[in-house]
Amino acid sequence: MPKNSKVVKRDLDDEVIESVKDLLSNEDSSDEAFKKSELMVDDQEEKDVDVEEGSDVEDERPAWNSKLQYILAQVGFSVGLGNVWRFPYLCQKNGGGAYLVPYLVLLLVIGIPLFFLELSVGQRIRRGSIGVWNYISPKLGGIGFASCVVCFFVALYYNVIIGWSLFYFSQSFQHPLPWDQCPLVKNASHTFVEPECEKSSATTYYWYREALNISSSLSESGGLNWKMTICLLAAWIMVCLAMIKGIQSSGKIMYFSSLFPYVVLLCFLIRGLLLNGSVDGIRHMFTPKLEIMLEPKVWREAATQVFFALGLGFGGVIAFSSYNKRDNNCHFDAVLVSFINFFTSVLATLVVFAVLGFKANIINEKCVIQNSEKILKLLKAGNLSQDIIPHHINFSSITAEDYNLVYDIIQKVKEEEFDSLGLKSCQIEDELNKAVQGTGLAFIAFTEAMTHFPASPFWSVMFFLMLVNLGLGSMFGTIEGIITPIVDTFKVRKEILTVICCSLAFFIGLIFVQRSGNYFVTMFDDYSATLPLLIVVILENIAITRIYGIDKFMEDLKDMLGFSPSQYYYYMWKYVSPLVLLLLLVASIVQMGLSPPGYNAWIEDMAIEEFHSYPTWGMIICISLMVLAILPVPIVFLVRRCNLIDESSGSLAAVSYKRGRIIKEPVNLEGDNTSLIHGKSPSEVPSPNLGKNIYRKQTGSPTLDTAPNGRYGIGYLMADMPDMPESDL
Repeated sequence: MPKNSKVVKRDLDDEVIESVKDLLSNEDSSDEAFKKSELMVDDQEEKDVDVEEGSDVEDERPAWNSKLQYILAQVGFSVGLGNVWRFPYLCQKNGGGAYLVPYLVLLLVIGIPLFFLELSVGQRIRRGSIGVWNYISPKLGGIGFASCVVCFFVALYYNVIIGWSLFYFSQSFQHPLPWDQCPLVKNASHTFVEPECEKSSATTYYWYREALNISSSLSESGGLNWKMTICLLAAWIMVCLAMIKGIQSSGKIMYFSSLFPYVVLLCFLIRGLLLNGSVDGIRHMFTPKLEIMLEPKVWREAATQVFFALGLGFGGVIAFSSYNKRDNNCHFDAVLVSFINFFTSVLATLVVFAVLGFKANIINEKCVIQNSEKILKLLKAGNLSQDIIPHHINFSSITAEDYNLVYDIIQKVKEEEFDSLGLKSCQIEDELNKAVQGTGLAFIAFTEAMTHFPASPFWSVMFFLMLVNLGLGSMFGTIEGIITPIVDTFKVRKEILTVICCSLAFFIGLIFVQRSGNYFVTMFDDYSATLPLLIVVILENIAITRIYGIDKFMEDLKDMLGFSPSQYYYYMWKYVSPLVLLLLLVASIVQMGLSPPGYNAWIEDMAIEEFHSYPTWGMIICISLMVLAILPVPIVFLVRRCNLIDESSGSLAAVSYKRGRIIKEPVNLEGDNTSLIHGKSPSEVPSPNLGKNIYRKQTGSPTLDTAPNGRYGIGYLMADMPDMPESDL
């Protein structure tokens, strides 16, 4: 900013004041309404202070207390439960260490460029998602509304997962852990193990029966699960209290909620590496299967994981970055947060497979003991000859290697009748190949492994407290993606809106704490976000590159950052990223069409999961979720295109944050030059007849359907002002 900018601006504002005084003096003296109007023009010497680079004067818009707080907020939003229970599953399923290659390639092609795009747009325009895309073009305002709808859908079921974690956390303060052993059932004659638990496992039984008390199908609601209802209420109260003051309250909590999971992961990694079998799990995890890497499905799943891991399209990234100073280096932030997210996923994968390797080793030892006993019985019964057993084998303390040697010998000798012997091959790899993800990993597999830890309650408390914090960090960004755009657009009180939003979400979320609630969580997870978010991000990319103008946007970035971003981003945004996103959208639609829509229902009698197709009303809900999420885009476009809103009766307003104060501008006042008049609606204040409009469009502002009265707050300055630097907007 020029050193004499304050003097220049003061002179310019004095000219504006004189122009408006002349305007008033020429008005009809009989018009009392106009005379009594109050102009929103402040005396520069007394009230208005420019916000310069390095100035201590802060903008009226809330701001982060420090750069660290902002980075932790973005990290907390992007690093979530998916890093712990989705990435390890994909890594195992798609070639082990080889999966990291397509993931890194796609992180560079679509992840970092699109994350940088959202960060820079939010920081440049300083609005939430609705205001940002309204500024680019009023016809595209539906993109912001679509982001808000998706955020709301995701928040509904995501907080239920936090509620589940709170329940397990509360049950971890006892020894032994309640899911350590199958419960015993007593009747008049004898005591026996619960049949459902005996057919499955202690942790599986506890999850489905004790925690969820799950029904047998989606259609069988079974009423509310009161334990989970209380936990869901507690989760929403936590979110509401943390978000009620916006970033002033949630920002401070980020220091704990974002950093604590790393402390827990490192503790688990150190503890896991000291456990027997952990190295087998890690070796299995990172052994590359290069042939799998060439399959298109691997690249599709890697692209989907990159897309959702960074929280693209939700609006949370834009909302958080809108509270930054305009000269913040958002390019550095984008690269830093993206790689923190990636290395967190790798760290979580190491932890998960170190622990699963330990669990596989325990299961393998049990398998060896059970099958060795079978071999001894076969030897005693004469079904096997003692001569085929090597002399060094001691069945009372047999190792896994010795058992596999005996197993191979028996298989060769008794080739024809081997299947009837009922022996199993006890291989750690077979157990590790049983891919688990999501709730199956967190609440069943990992929970079972922790029961074998020394001091298992301590590790259980740490693990579920980590899940709660990971979930809360993502929830803060998700709720911010709803609250910030609405507050910016409709100027409601943030505290009231936060309470209303959280209360409404809790009552709607009661469908997820029915006995059939887990099936609804699966439905929302599969259908509420994937396709709508892909469409939203494609439209965001098109809006910047084609409508706002990629060249203009690159100039804005140069003005904000103080240097020109690499041309790599120019070509990624303009050509590569949109193409990759379109391919991903088509692939997702094809995958959704080929996969029968349904869910895995828990069958109590057999203690197994069984695939069920959605009933007709369930399919209607699935389709409705996708349609409702993307519906704001065409609705807003048609409303703006067809001028269906009466321009003279609009009551919505935008808020401009400039020169250290808030200027509220009435919306939908096309051609009404009295929009500077404070306290009067257009119907109360007549417009003076001027030969020339006192507003003019800023040089280089977008040209598509932007109102001449500057309804979206940025892009319009007073007439006769010289072009101001971008940093002043």
